[in-house]
Amino acid sequence: MSDHLHLGDFTQKIGASPIPNYYGDALVTLAKNNPKIVAFTGDLTPATECDLFRDTFPDRFFNSGIAEANMIGVAAGMARCGDVPFVHSFSVFLTRRAFDQVAMQVAYPRLNVKLAGFLPGLTTLLGVSHQSIDDFALMRSLPNMTIIEPSGPSQMAAALRAAASIDGPVYLRMHKATETISTAKIEHKIELGKGQMLSNGNDAVIFACGHMVAEALEAARLFEKVGISIAVANMHTLKPFDTDFVIEHATRTGVAISAENHSIIGGLGSAISEALAERQANTSVKFKRLGIMDTFAEGGSTPYLFNKYGLSAQHLFSSISDLLEIK
Repeated sequence: MSDHLHLGDFTQKIGASPIPNYYGDALVTLAKNNPKIVAFTGDLTPATECDLFRDTFPDRFFNSGIAEANMIGVAAGMARCGDVPFVHSFSVFLTRRAFDQVAMQVAYPRLNVKLAGFLPGLTTLLGVSHQSIDDFALMRSLPNMTIIEPSGPSQMAAALRAAASIDGPVYLRMHKATETISTAKIEHKIELGKGQMLSNGNDAVIFACGHMVAEALEAARLFEKVGISIAVANMHTLKPFDTDFVIEHATRTGVAISAENHSIIGGLGSAISEALAERQANTSVKFKRLGIMDTFAEGGSTPYLFNKYGLSAQHLFSSISDLLEIK
């Protein structure tokens, strides 16, 4: 199936004003400064914002077709020859479908390959086959793998720069913008392996990543209206994980919640649970994981799915209220 026939991303409405390709622009900027960067796509060029790279650097762009396992193998070979491959597909195809190739041909030899996965979690009308709800769990289990998920499009360029600064495999969890964003919405910086505090608060802390950062900030605003201060932290790096940051703010507030567009098994919530469990002095912290429960989901719009499967700001508000014992 060719690019122009692929169902891809349904979020942009026909006739709407064009939405900038924040990832694609950042990749081209990066590649202009580093001639070793090459780009691969599994026949998803527009859906993964690689069309600008293709048009700018046609000799450095490779469409492998719908053959993710082969694409990983070719990228690994080119990395051994000194190139820096950025490999693009939907998250579920890069991680679940090509897991053995990622493990044995990229992670094990610690090659300088960057995996850029789009459509993370519950962000597609295409349903279970395209919903990547276990990619964190898969990638976290691989030695040598760095995992980065920017809080949104305004942090994509920083995520790309951070990935490029590492001489080794990186998994980037990306989501296309559905509207033109204000560059002032989210702090742009990414310090690898360090949690990022976005709003201060003393009553509870939300550790969020990706799509859930915006939901967490909205939940904090809802609490502010009733005189409760909630800290919101952007955990943009899932591996290496900032355990000290989590322990500090969880113990400071005494109430913590994780928020991720991923299964509650194996992702951000699991990383925080592990951190709290291994520091026995912190077992008094009230903690809850908010994410996709142990279930597959139907297809639908992001707001609909977030509401149905418990990922909305209102669900965060209710969960924190329960932990704070507020009626």
